[in-house]
Amino acid sequence: MRETAIGLRNVAVAYRDDVALRGVTMDVYAGEFVGIAGPNGAGKTTLLTVVNGLGRLLRGEAVVLGERLAAGRRGREFRTDRRATALRRLIGYVPQNVPVDPRVPVRVREAVMMGRAGRLGLFRRPGPADWRLVDEYLELVGLSHLADRPFGHLSGGEQQRVAIARALAQEPRILLLDEPTVSLDWRSQRQVLSLIRRVHLERKLTTLMVSHDPRETFDMCDRVALLCRGRLAAFGPPREALSDARLRAVFGGGCSA
Repeated sequence: MRETAIGLRNVAVAYRDDVALRGVTMDVYAGEFVGIAGPNGAGKTTLLTVVNGLGRLLRGEAVVLGERLAAGRRGREFRTDRRATALRRLIGYVPQNVPVDPRVPVRVREAVMMGRAGRLGLFRRPGPADWRLVDEYLELVGLSHLADRPFGHLSGGEQQRVAIARALAQEPRILLLDEPTVSLDWRSQRQVLSLIRRVHLERKLTTLMVSHDPRETFDMCDRVALLCRGRLAAFGPPREALSDARLRAVFGGGCSA
């Protein structure tokens, strides 16, 4: 029987008067690569936020790596704050591309070391073992030769590679990626996606990836979750979840095929 890394049961999330997720139920198995697709406003990023332990649940519950997140009086409730913090240390997050001021005096190696912060704590300085780990991940993403380059001087594709290395420096069991190829040119997109797939397999991660272009991206996924207006319209193998009929229905404004 396969181990469930992420289990969602009737999850609903709201931001003020806007309901972002409505009754989402799904299981993601340990070691699985799951794509998340849907039009703007479908709830894709919110789903990642729930898995990351930061989503404020209106109803339902999420169990992530054995830790339970459920709707409570404050909107979310782990069993203890300490366990919630420990859980987030096991989850690496790669956000969408964010413009970087090239004048920011942060070098690539230092940017990757920021991913160790959760492991080190507030008052512990990185030691030789931490820097060796950073160098290992820089080599993994093919950027060892740029370790001393200012982060703001890198290309968009190179910056995404650094973001992936930074997330891996946290030594996560789950990797969350929010449109990691947005704004990149075609060649950089293929390079970043190839890297993500290789990292997923080599590190035996459970990976969730949001993409704005499902047909171009999700051939590398085991399963795809298709969202529409906060609801789960489909969840299954890419060819099934992203059938022509389903894509027309969802991206055309409906939520069922």
